[in-house]
Amino acid sequence: MWSFASNAIAGSIGPKKPSAKPGPSNPDCSDDEVCSCTSREEGFEQIATDFTAKMMLVAKQYRCTHSSTCLCTKGHLSEDAIYLVFQQLNWNPRMIATLSCVCKWFDEIAKRVLWKEFCRTRAPKMMLDLQSCGSHSVDGNWKALGKLLIYCSGCSKGGLFNSINIPGHFVHRTRFSRTSGKSFLIPQCKNDVLYVSDPCEHLDQGDEDGAMLFRGDVGFFRGVFKSFAASRVKHMLIERKVEFHPTEVCPYCKAKMWSMLQAKMIPKSACSRLGAYNDCIEYYVCLNGHMLGICSLFPLTDSEDPSDVE
Repeated sequence: MWSFASNAIAGSIGPKKPSAKPGPSNPDCSDDEVCSCTSREEGFEQIATDFTAKMMLVAKQYRCTHSSTCLCTKGHLSEDAIYLVFQQLNWNPRMIATLSCVCKWFDEIAKRVLWKEFCRTRAPKMMLDLQSCGSHSVDGNWKALGKLLIYCSGCSKGGLFNSINIPGHFVHRTRFSRTSGKSFLIPQCKNDVLYVSDPCEHLDQGDEDGAMLFRGDVGFFRGVFKSFAASRVKHMLIERKVEFHPTEVCPYCKAKMWSMLQAKMIPKSACSRLGAYNDCIEYYVCLNGHMLGICSLFPLTDSEDPSDVE
């Protein structure tokens, strides 16, 4: 199984990136969370070897009952053994995604256990707040939330934002802020809790004089609501009878999405927070409370080229 995972990751997940430690937390903004997709990948083969002996001693075996075509025809390791391996790998998202491709049994473990630990490790304060209502789960599932933390979905021409084609990609580091989230809520929904990321900048996208609304320098942002089912935002969307997007779904959980622009629920403060050019901003919210948005950024002059310094 481990050789399969090693081979699969090279072709389906992408190249490894160097590890980076999260920056120091800001005491004046305690609700912010810096999420990183990097982890300890060095020594994977050695770790797998070290745990092989322990795995062989596990008496309880599980057999996949979902498909006769699964590669795991001789039973499964216990969940405890799998947990220990991924704990040593610091809940590496590439390894979790690779394990999920082996069979449905592993995919279920990943959704129920591994992605949960990934989220709790990468964004502990944020996860603690999202679960402070007493629930042991989150809206949607842990896999969707884990993907939202580290993946910018981009957009396709004629898709959700009817913009140019910008491919999605993994984000090395992202800051999510509850304080920033307040800027995206209209006054009637001020008691709702929303975590929003800093915009992921994509510069020089298409002709600035073209017909598309979002062109030139654009930014993508994403977020998640706390207890969205009981939120005022969802109540108002239903109350206003806002229709779902006819074809597009949430890129993280595949749920249907509402347009906040169509609902007339985008406050001016959102444009100010993002620095949106000409107030060009649009975002959607799905049934599970995941938010996905785009904005036009102020174009940089020759003297304002972006710096490479973090």
